Amino acid sequence: MLYAIMSQDVENSLEKRKAVRPAHIERLQKLLDEGRLILAGPHPAIDSDDPGTNGFTGSLVVAEFVSLEDAQDWANKDPYLLGGAYLSVSVKPFKKVFP
Repeated sequence: MLYAIMSQDVENSLEKRKAVRPAHIERLQKLLDEGRLILAGPHPAIDSDDPGTNGFTGSLVVAEFVSLEDAQDWANKDPYLLGGAYLSVSVKPFKKVFP
């Protein structure tokens, strides 16, 4: 089943994100290589594709997992969470309708 993993950043998270970004991307790449990643990306803090020093306010990942528990376990091990960039993460089942 698909799950939406929604995170909220701490204030001024940009440097914390930068410090662990390679590990974060590596985990997403693994999901992609396994054919399980539907989409992933951050929420810019301003209305721009490149928010620069304004950074980000959170992220969204939609991916396939065996169960809610499996998705939550994966989310709990995210380098952004462990590195202090994320304030919180929530995981919910997701039903893709479009496209």
